[in-house]
Amino acid sequence: MSDKFSPPSLEPFLQHIAACNSAVLPGGRHPFFCGAEQIGWIPPRTALALESLGQQDAHSFGVSTGAELFPLSQTLCDMGLYASHNEAFDVRNDSGVVLGQVDRGAIPVLGLAAEGVHLNGLVEREDGLFLWVARRSMSKRLDPGKLDHLVAGGMSAGLDPKTTVIKEAQEEAGIPSDLAATARAVSRIEYALERPEGLRRDVLHCYDLLLPQGFTPIAEDGEVESFHLLPIQEVVALVRDTDAFKFNVNLVLIDLFIRRGLFAPADAAVLRDALTGPAA
Repeated sequence: MSDKFSPPSLEPFLQHIAACNSAVLPGGRHPFFCGAEQIGWIPPRTALALESLGQQDAHSFGVSTGAELFPLSQTLCDMGLYASHNEAFDVRNDSGVVLGQVDRGAIPVLGLAAEGVHLNGLVEREDGLFLWVARRSMSKRLDPGKLDHLVAGGMSAGLDPKTTVIKEAQEEAGIPSDLAATARAVSRIEYALERPEGLRRDVLHCYDLLLPQGFTPIAEDGEVESFHLLPIQEVVALVRDTDAFKFNVNLVLIDLFIRRGLFAPADAAVLRDALTGPAA
């Protein structure tokens, strides 16, 4: 795509970024601890539940050890604070050390950081760059029917980003593991926003995968309604002009547009600073 975007056209892209970074912390929330380490932010409703369970001392809410996290998450589910996902996610401290696990559904209820992967499925053709886009099933709990990446998913307990990409690629799009293994790590995006399910503090590990022109994805696990191969210009227009994509997909796509040189350098710098913050 040769045309660059004029500065006024940046506003829709900046709005997508701002929407994913709209949480104000603490914003009336209480810190949640594992031992001496703060790992989350809890709203008043969760604080009342923890108080009733005795998960509070004179100064804070939390658990003494990581081994207590998963049982606590199950108890909060039983109390009706969330619906179980029946999937365990690792809970890490700021250094990336795994402290314990929780049910995935408890993550926003406790305001924990969660990690996931997003994969840009790219096809380079003589007539330009194309991107495989998925439409989420209407049965999805979050954002049903929204457009999504070819492959995206949370990082289950015990997995690392690359292993998750390979696993999700096979499950969501029928991509063979040897092809998925060629995916290239390109960026890491963090954000914090308030959603109906609670506080989302997400870390996205972003990958590019160059796919052969003859490849057609297959919805293996029922999470995708359909796949569409779109020229990158159309994807840019969808991000710029609509809210068709799942909220966090916009950020990963904006990162892709920057890396592919679709913005003038000065505009790209503005968007990069909005995504990651100015360089120190």
